Order: sequence, then C-alpha cells, then structure tokens
Amino acid sequence: MVIFLFGVITTFFSLKMPIGTFRMGGTGLFPLCLGILLMILSGAFILKFFFQGKEEQVKKGASIESSESPVQLILFLGTMALATLFFNQLGYPLTSFLLMMALLRILGIKRWGLNILISMVTAVGSYFLFVKWLDIPMPKGWIGL
Repeated sequence: MVIFLFGVITTFFSLKMPIGTFRMGGTGLFPLCLGILLMILSGAFILKFFFQGKEEQVKKGASIESSESPVQLILFLGTMALATLFFNQLGYPLTSFLLMMALLRILGIKRWGLNILISMVTAVGSYFLFVKWLDIPMPKGWIGL
C-alpha cells in the first residue's frame, strides 16, 4: 500500500513538471512513467494479496515476515545510500560495479565468481548504454572513464 501511495505522489509531482513528448521528453516524463508503473504493479500485488486464499498465504510461510527480511531491507537501503553518497567521488562505472556486488551479496548470491560476472556485465553494459550510446554525462571519478 505504501508503494502505491508513493506512486501516486510521484505521479502528482511529476505532472507539475514539463512532460514534453515521447520523442522529446521533458523533465517530468520519466517520473510520470515510473509513478504510473509503481501504481500498476503495486495495485496488482495488492489485488493478488486480497484475492489469494488464506490457505495459500499460510502455505507460503509469509516470506515477508521472515527474520532476514528486515535485515536485508536495512542493508539494501544502506547500500543505496552509500552508493549515492560516493557516486561523484568514485564515478559511475566503479559505483555501479560495487553497488551490484553489494546488492547481489545482500540478496543471496554467495558465489563470488557469479557475483563478479553479473556485476561486471551490468556495470559495463549500463556504462555503454548511458554514457556512450545515449551520451548522458556521468561522473568519471578518479578512474577517469
């Protein structure tokens, strides 16, 4: 329910910014699309939760209430905050690599080889997508990429 309300707030405030067109998007287009997507996905989750039988909820063991879930959430949010804090100093490529490494570890991928491979592919792929192909200026950091 909180995510749905966040989507409503995001959509509301994005409508106060210039939307533009899909060919030449304004500053409010991306938050508007994200807000609508948040409302749709969280609405589907809420409907599924309410229409799902009580037996199925008990069988699943309420994974949201597991003992690791709050710890994972705090670690996840802390990692995102640290990545935001050091984004300009470390630069986009290194920050995205380290962020993926940490998040994959927090989410349960324990094999270092797989973790490094996924992080490297994600960091390199997103670097070429945003910096090289879309020409979006990103902080270079001390690496200079």
